[in-house]
Amino acid sequence: MNEDAFNMSMRKFLKQVGVTSQQAIEKQVRESGLTSGSLKVRAVLTIEGHDFEHAVEGEINLD
Repeated sequence: MNEDAFNMSMRKFLKQVGVTSQQAIEKQVRESGLTSGSLKVRAVLTIEGHDFEHAVEGEINLD
């Protein structure tokens, strides 16, 4: 495995995940008219063809 290529590819993927996830959450907040409170969020990562699942849970405050 080429460590440099692997790391660069992974960083590119994770940046895409972060940017597109933020855009999707912002859109949902705007469309639903939420102005206060908090959102309980969960992101699930899987790898196709492998028995792998990683979940991250958290809370986003709107106030």
